Amino acid sequence: MMKTKMILTIATAAAIFAGGLTITKTYADGAAPVPLRQRIFQRIAERLDLTDDQRAQIKTILNGEKETLQPLLMQLHDARKNLRAAIQAPDANETTVRSASAKVAAVEADLAVERMKIYGKIAPILTDEQRQKIADWEQRADHATDSAIAHLGERSGN
Repeated sequence: MMKTKMILTIATAAAIFAGGLTITKTYADGAAPVPLRQRIFQRIAERLDLTDDQRAQIKTILNGEKETLQPLLMQLHDARKNLRAAIQAPDANETTVRSASAKVAAVEADLAVERMKIYGKIAPILTDEQRQKIADWEQRADHATDSAIAHLGERSGN
């Protein structure tokens, strides 16, 4: 289970980094905006205390996966838009929503396989301590999600 969570964290960051997301932040001091994917990668690299060599290796891996991930991310975006449209359609019904949801699930499965492949390339580059940091982040994220779900249940009971 922990390995799967680690795959998701690293690969999600990788997918965002390699997926061409170009949202930028404008700084008040006039500094050049930095693309969101680069800021995310920098933050992860800093928190993991990646060496320059590790950064270069991971960047090479992610750049090599760009052509595979980008179309899948676009397919996922389109599938989610279609699901939202199916849910909100005036003639919405269970059959159309299930069909649209199945398309989202199929693309997510394809992305999960790609994340697994990326993890297989990145994990050996990381130290045991870095992999443990990722596992700790995932555990905290799981706990926060569990707490939010429990809190939602408590609020709906009032």
